[in-house]
Amino acid sequence: MRGEVDAMRVRLKGLNSSRKRLADGTVLTYWYAWRGGPRLPGKPGSPEFIAAFNEAVASRKRAPTEKTLRSLIDAFQDSEDFRALAPKTAKDYRRILAQIDRAFGDCPTAALEDPRIRGDFLEWRDELAKVAPRSADYTFTVFARVLSFGVNRGKIATNLLQRPGRVWKGSRSDKIWTEDDEAKLLAVASPRITLAFLIALWTAQRQGDVLRLTWNAYDGEFIRLKQSKTGVYVEVAVSNRLKAILNSTPRVSPTIVTTEEGRPYTSDGFRATWRKTCQWAGIKGLTFHDLRGTAVTRLAKSGATVPEIATLTGHSVSDVNSILDKNYLNRDRAMGVTAIRKLEKRTKISNRASNQTKFEDGQPS
Repeated sequence: MRGEVDAMRVRLKGLNSSRKRLADGTVLTYWYAWRGGPRLPGKPGSPEFIAAFNEAVASRKRAPTEKTLRSLIDAFQDSEDFRALAPKTAKDYRRILAQIDRAFGDCPTAALEDPRIRGDFLEWRDELAKVAPRSADYTFTVFARVLSFGVNRGKIATNLLQRPGRVWKGSRSDKIWTEDDEAKLLAVASPRITLAFLIALWTAQRQGDVLRLTWNAYDGEFIRLKQSKTGVYVEVAVSNRLKAILNSTPRVSPTIVTTEEGRPYTSDGFRATWRKTCQWAGIKGLTFHDLRGTAVTRLAKSGATVPEIATLTGHSVSDVNSILDKNYLNRDRAMGVTAIRKLEKRTKISNRASNQTKFEDGQPS
């Protein structure tokens, strides 16, 4: 069978595949006419499969690919820039690039240097934004990266999508897990979800990194990992609360967080379980990713400095400042009271120092 598939892949030039592990551990292979191209039905080598491949290729050839946006997209996906992306990011990019290809793939590269077409691109983004504004912004970020790649490789002269602005104006400054939210979730959560929740809350790491975390990364005192999205290496001191649950968790898999069957979670499988747990707990409007912001907020409220927070989360110092200012630092009454008390204390100290100076100079106090 392997030989037949290999021979078939030689004949069907450009054929591409990807593998996906389902929640039950089953691994499926999906086949595409080319990288970023349409998915092919049927089994490899079957008449249905070959017919779909030939139709996809014929459809692609009907429009000239030389010096079109499609050729630029293909070149980008074949480049080292694309291969350097994290697996999940590459998967998202493929989906978005296919979407851009369907909309503008036939556009000549010469037109990509005409400022008037920028308006067409922005109108398309605005249509996408009517359904999903944040997704529309991300789509345009990918689009701009392709054009930037084209400029760097000398295929086009300018990137018309530089600084297009954003349509999503939302903020998650109020999306912070309170202690009450935490208690409600942990009251119904399984040991596996509880473990993932506490790791995220006490390490401020992303969901993907929490699910990929292995026992080798934990030495009883620290958790050390390289973040998959940024490549930043972080070393997190483990709190007593987190240490207690880690030390009591059976090591049934190389990964710390596992399914009930002891297998690593897939992203989709974990999201489904997480969503159900939140429904049972009555948690609304909060996401797993908000735990990262909650951790940043709690650290700041506890007196941690910006460099200390950056060391733990993997952000740059400037990014932490931006996050605390715009996104995650939920400004509450307690923080305002604390600020006033600090000012009062400073004022009293200053007044005492002033009075002492006057007394020493012979002036009445």
